Amino acid sequence: MTTALRIKDMPDQERPRERLVERGADALQDAELIAILLRTGMKGLSAIDVAAQLLRKFGTLDNLARASLDDLRQTKGVGRDKAIALKSAFTLARRMAESLRREAPLLDTPERITDLLREENRLYDVEKFQVVLLNTRRKLIRVEPISDGTLDTLLVHAREVFRPAIAANAAAIVLVHNHPSGDPTPSESDIKVTRDLIRAGQLLKIEVLDHVIIGRATQERAKDYVSLRELGYFYS
Repeated sequence: MTTALRIKDMPDQERPRERLVERGADALQDAELIAILLRTGMKGLSAIDVAAQLLRKFGTLDNLARASLDDLRQTKGVGRDKAIALKSAFTLARRMAESLRREAPLLDTPERITDLLREENRLYDVEKFQVVLLNTRRKLIRVEPISDGTLDTLLVHAREVFRPAIAANAAAIVLVHNHPSGDPTPSESDIKVTRDLIRAGQLLKIEVLDHVIIGRATQERAKDYVSLRELGYFYS
C-alpha cells in the first residue's frame, strides 16, 4: 500500500505556498489553491489529495462554491474548520464582486460587465436575466433583476426591462443573462429578444449598449462570455 506524499515532504519548489510566492496565484491549479485553504490533509491523503477529492465530488468550482457546510464535510478529510474556511473564501469572492457595484465602476466594455457579474451568475442553476442600468458617463447606477427562467428558457418583456431604467433615469442599459450549461453561445431566442429590446429602447430614447451572456471558460473557449454586439447582432 502506497502512502500519499505529504506537502511538507515535497521539494520546496513544488509546494503550493512556495509556488504561489515565487510565481503568483495564477500559476497554481485549482486543487493547489484549495489545498492552501485546507492547510492540512489526513493520514494517507495530502491536502492536495483532499482538494482533488472535493473537485471530483462537486464537478466544478461553481458547485463547490454553492455547497453547504454539511455537504463539504461529507468529503473525507474535510472537517468543520476546513469546511468553514472554504465557505468563507467563496463568500468573500462573492462579496468582492458585490462591492464593485457600490463603487459605481465604469462599465464600457463587455469584459467589465462580466467582471462585475461573474461571481454572482456562476452560482445560478437556472437562467437569470438582469439589466445593468448606466448613467450618461457609462457608470453603474444599479443592476436590476428582471426574470428567472427554466434551465433553457427565459421570458422577457420590454416593459419589465425598461420600467426600472425609466425610474432610475438611466441613459443606457446592458442586457445580461447566464447560461447554466456553461456555453455562452446565443440561442435564436436570445437574438430575437435582443433585437426586440433594441427597438423598444430606440422608441424610449434609452440605448441598449450590449447583451452579454455569461457562461464558463474551457480549454477550447478562453472567454467565459459572449457579447452580442461583438458578434454583430447590433448592426443587422
